[in-house]
Amino acid sequence: MSSPTAPSSPSRRFHAEPLIDIHRHVSERLAEGPVTIEVPDPDLGRGCYPGERVGPGGALLHRPLRGWCDLAEGLACRLLTPRSVDATHVALTFERLGPEASWHAGGEAEGATSREERYGATSAFARVRKLEDAGFLLPWLDALGRIRLPESARVLDLGVNRGDELAAFSWLEGAPEVSFVGVDHSASAIEEARARFPDARHRFHVADLNALPEGLGRFHLVVSVGTLQSPGVDDHALLRKLVQEHLEPSSALLLGFPNSRFRDGEVVYGARVRNLREPDLSLVVKDLSFYRRYLHQHGFRTFLGGKYDLLLTAVREAGG
Repeated sequence: MSSPTAPSSPSRRFHAEPLIDIHRHVSERLAEGPVTIEVPDPDLGRGCYPGERVGPGGALLHRPLRGWCDLAEGLACRLLTPRSVDATHVALTFERLGPEASWHAGGEAEGATSREERYGATSAFARVRKLEDAGFLLPWLDALGRIRLPESARVLDLGVNRGDELAAFSWLEGAPEVSFVGVDHSASAIEEARARFPDARHRFHVADLNALPEGLGRFHLVVSVGTLQSPGVDDHALLRKLVQEHLEPSSALLLGFPNSRFRDGEVVYGARVRNLREPDLSLVVKDLSFYRRYLHQHGFRTFLGGKYDLLLTAVREAGG
């Protein structure tokens, strides 16, 4: 399929050159516009490792398509759909990504009517559908599969928004019937969650996470994705409150820590500290260390997975 964006210069053909040469060639020309290169067809080397010789007479170096995706991500580019050139080569086009999504800036997001609606139904964030992204869906299903909930279990979702993550509960084989309680400061997102889960056993509250509604009760599972590290949330105090006041003796937590940014509709790997251009994982590592240490002290076993969202699963058995 032809690239929708024409390259700014004729494509260069590569055969067995080192990857560093390709990296330099692409990065040096990106300022001029999209860059197209011709590289050995990754399908020729199925089962081979990156850098192994393939093709007629072993004249080509194999690199899998996943590796080209990683190169594009590292260059802050979109990799357009590869197109066949001939029997040995495909054309790859690298296109610079646009700016980061507006909600990463720390202020009101594009389309938001107030700070409380930064992630509301009319904001730019409302376009995101995480369960349609395999980079989130598959780790999320894996994490849910580690948790065994009793029939009629109660699940609390902090920062529930419209309830995307909750929809996955019904997809698990043998999943029990559960009731959801969701909390979010966006009234418009909560209205969407209520429409999505209209059963009377589900309840959704408009509230700040620092001041949870009275009478929530105790839960068998607490989930929260990308919310506890939000500016203004005292996540350490909230974690203590959850463990001490809102979790059953036999219970679990499933917490997501953002390890990515959105740029021009694409997910870009790596947490980033405000005012730093490059990804920096030091803060997310520090947060995870605190969470795991605290949860271990209170009888939980923990497991860390995920990629673009690091997912911390913590499970405690009664009397454990």
